Amino acid sequence: MNALASEVAGAPLSLHRAEDELPFVPYQEGVVFQLLQVDLGAGLWVIRVRFEPGVTIQRHRHTGEVLAFTLGGAWRYLEYPDVNAAGSYLYEPAGAIHTLHVPATNKEVTDVWFAIRGANLNLDADGKVEAVLDAATVLEIYRGQCRERGLAAPRVIGA
Repeated sequence: MNALASEVAGAPLSLHRAEDELPFVPYQEGVVFQLLQVDLGAGLWVIRVRFEPGVTIQRHRHTGEVLAFTLGGAWRYLEYPDVNAAGSYLYEPAGAIHTLHVPATNKEVTDVWFAIRGANLNLDADGKVEAVLDAATVLEIYRGQCRERGLAAPRVIGA
């Protein structure tokens, strides 16, 4: 055994998924997503989302923190002035409420990576919870969308 192999013997293996191993599937009109990882016990879900120009995601509140990194395009929350452009990193604390919006003036698809802990609570016009999206729900939606398209069961890390 070489020195490097002996250093990692007994350590957990890292897990890798190439972009084409996990398909992008529809979430809503103008939005497709790729579920990269779930940890049902910890309530963690990691997704990559592609938004067409002009898309708005329903106003929602997070029960846990959210980390986001914008790979391409631009987006913002209607409630805040900051624009998340390619290369931007965003941290959202638990309890944050906002409405994700992708400007119709974007010339390209907006591509964002999110790591979300806890649930995403979709809110109606009165601020009441209308739907709950968490790691288990997202996994169910993702698998269902893959099945509907005749795709093999996705090898989501942690699933």
